[in-house]
Amino acid sequence: MQAAKPVLTLSILTLLVANILPVSAQENSSHTMKHDEHAAMHGMVYPALSGQGAFGAIQEIIGILEADPATDWSRVNITGLREHLVDMNRLVMDAVVEETSVNDGLEITVTGNERTLRAIQAMVPAHASVIDGLNGWKVRAEVKQDGARLTVTSEEAGEAAHIQGLGFFGLMATGSHHQRHHLALARGGGMHGE
Repeated sequence: MQAAKPVLTLSILTLLVANILPVSAQENSSHTMKHDEHAAMHGMVYPALSGQGAFGAIQEIIGILEADPATDWSRVNITGLREHLVDMNRLVMDAVVEETSVNDGLEITVTGNERTLRAIQAMVPAHASVIDGLNGWKVRAEVKQDGARLTVTSEEAGEAAHIQGLGFFGLMATGSHHQRHHLALARGGGMHGE
């Protein structure tokens, strides 16, 4: 009879290790474990994208802010970031663009109404100042009553074709400053600067 006790203990231990019997310590560790780690442990896979671009951008910024212990939550302005993302969407989806190729680049007239007009008048001059000088480009923007005029030229060989190939929307998306700008907005910075 004495020999059966170690076998029984060994059997219970084997069941516990195999996760057949619930153990409160195991349950507690599952609750304190990050959700993604828990899901991965059980072979669950979740989509990486949020399903909507602006929502995903906001979600990413929130993750950065929450990971930074220096974040001043009294200054955080997610609503301001959202307004800027709406402007970006209006510019891309609703602006009316007329492009005229010139020998050394491109002349562009951008128009729109209501909210799109405000987005054009705010974003085109701000972005022009950021890309001026990039790749040897000379960039000028002029706000007009019904939109904006953007001229991008270069004396560098091959750059006129590059500028024309990008067109208005490619030029507006050029540069990696957008992400820094979005983080600055969320931290409570100005609309068009850090």
